[in-house]
Amino acid sequence: MCIENTPPPSGRLTRRGVLAGAAALAGTSAVLAGTAPAASASSGARHGSAGRGGDLVVEGGRLLDPATGEVTEDAVVVIAGGVVRAAGARGRVGRVPAGVPVLRAHGQWILPGLVDAHIHLSTAAEARDAVLKGATSARSGSTNFYQDIAVRELARQAPEQAPRLRAAGVFVTPDLGDTILADPDLAPLARLRDGVRSADALRRVVEVNLARGADTIKTRVNERAGLPEQDPLVQVYDHEQLSTIVAAARRRGKGVLCHSYSEKGCHDAVTAGIRSLEHGAFVGERTLHEMRRRGTYFTPTLTAIAGLAESSDPVLAERGRTYLPVLKRAVLAAHELGVPLAAGTDSSGGTVDPIGREVELMHAAGLSALDAIRTATTGAAKLLGFDSTAGRLARGFAGDVLVLDGDPLADLGVLSRPARVVRAGFAIPAAA
Repeated sequence: MCIENTPPPSGRLTRRGVLAGAAALAGTSAVLAGTAPAASASSGARHGSAGRGGDLVVEGGRLLDPATGEVTEDAVVVIAGGVVRAAGARGRVGRVPAGVPVLRAHGQWILPGLVDAHIHLSTAAEARDAVLKGATSARSGSTNFYQDIAVRELARQAPEQAPRLRAAGVFVTPDLGDTILADPDLAPLARLRDGVRSADALRRVVEVNLARGADTIKTRVNERAGLPEQDPLVQVYDHEQLSTIVAAARRRGKGVLCHSYSEKGCHDAVTAGIRSLEHGAFVGERTLHEMRRRGTYFTPTLTAIAGLAESSDPVLAERGRTYLPVLKRAVLAAHELGVPLAAGTDSSGGTVDPIGREVELMHAAGLSALDAIRTATTGAAKLLGFDSTAGRLARGFAGDVLVLDGDPLADLGVLSRPARVVRAGFAIPAAA
């Protein structure tokens, strides 16, 4: 059974869209009304109009450029309006503007803010927690009711409250469940006996997402690993269905990230043209070669799989213990073949894991410390289309900074415990 052949929903602003956005932003009105930290030299923030970044000078620390691996001693980073205007050795930066708040980082390390390429942010509290834990840019792995689109707008209006975000909207999955209530244009899908499987139904979910303003599309090829009653190796969409999703997204210039586990599922997803493979525990060599040829990214979400191993549910714990070493081997094989890697925690359900933990696990899989850092800076930034904005501290890049109490090249654990976080030129306290 197919849905009626009706035109795609309008992308224009509507009363329904405004109300839906307001619902998703419930609880954030106080943030937008001015609960951001007060401007002071100690906080390093100078607040202007909504959406404008802050002015700040970070000085005295060792600056690491992930792109080159170069470490600059006694560095200075000058941020104006949330954008880096100069970064480098003190003697080369030139005159530091007078009257601008200064964040002193003597004896510390200075890095660009990290990028979490797979995270589920449904509330303002989760968004702020992600920033506090070092993720100043991110890509959504989908939300149930378009909350991620609202979080993206929150980040634009009050950047210190949320990471710069690529939103995925709702999941393209056979069983939408209550997500069918996310938009009235999804309602016709409720009549489908077999769920969202036909070409018309698949295109409909993609079209509704794009009309709502999604930046990317999220789908699946396998069942979920985090539900004990599901088998992550069971395939739910075939190559033709995945190709339909990819084609619908590409017509609007958007890419697709795909939840996957089995080798056949991974191969079907990659050859269908997805932009990035998520999880991918059992991805095989032939698929990795195909990914390298196509430039398909691999976002393994090692943090999420390691979390399964710590579950109180025996099925999930055994699954995590079995999958984690397999996934680590896949990560190393991908890296050695030249498949681009991106760090993502797959945080969800109100708990935000530090993106630094994913970097540690990349290193544990066999990457060098610098290459592991790149998966959460330059690598992930390129995947998200932020490669001229995030991942480095250089002129024209975003004023997103981590100040660390130790050398991340010697101890990646410091990434999960930033001493200070700067988002768009606003210095905020690190997480407790």
